[in-house]
Amino acid sequence: MSKEAVTPVPAATLMLIRDGARGLEVFMVERHHQIDFATGALVFPGGKVDKADFEPGIRDRCENAAQFSELELALRVGGIREAFEECGVLLAHDAGGAGLVAAERLLGLEHYRKKLVDNEITILEFLLTENLVLLPENLVPFAHWITPPMVPKRFDTHFFIIKAPADHIALHDGHESVDSVWIEPAKVIEEGDAGRRTVIFPTRMNVQKLGRSKSVAEALANALASKIVTVLPQMMKGENGPYLKIPEEAGYDVSIHPLPEGRG
Repeated sequence: MSKEAVTPVPAATLMLIRDGARGLEVFMVERHHQIDFATGALVFPGGKVDKADFEPGIRDRCENAAQFSELELALRVGGIREAFEECGVLLAHDAGGAGLVAAERLLGLEHYRKKLVDNEITILEFLLTENLVLLPENLVPFAHWITPPMVPKRFDTHFFIIKAPADHIALHDGHESVDSVWIEPAKVIEEGDAGRRTVIFPTRMNVQKLGRSKSVAEALANALASKIVTVLPQMMKGENGPYLKIPEEAGYDVSIHPLPEGRG
């Protein structure tokens, strides 16, 4: 009797991008080797949406939140929270203010990162204590991937891109992630192929897709103009062994990905 598939957990991933000296760069972190998902892999900051991200009071602490459903808002709140926890970038401003919190103000909020990670404080408590308002509109939808049913730990992950704030210094947290880098999309693929980095399939595909854009402006414009097609990879068996198949209409360079020997 086959096991029933695990229900995917809602998750959000943020692709922070900037214009580098040689073109578009994306911020990525290397996951801690003791983390039980994507161990040691180069990934975008993000993680599962917490129960606290759904608290009703959060809507009042988010700018222009009326356009988002409960889940849509929680995904964006979770993504903003994870970006702050994992790399110290905060997509928020003081209530009544504009733009983003300045670097000096952000430095004074640094100690909340670990408190949020350790669940000593909720995101709503943080916002109320510091009188902050989140900016969910700043997150531009980029992709939507669901972990295949045969995997024991499943996520329903929404990828967002955003222009990185110029004066927020993105830096890994030293807990869930042990290294971080601003890197060109082509370099991620090159290092993954050479075995210098571990790059899991969804990350690789979205890095490749991002790499079609040469600048932040182009990447944001492409994302805004694209239709998000949900990707639920299917395990298939062919003459040359098992492979994963994703929808062609999702807009990636390939729709078939061979699996290593021993998988499937």
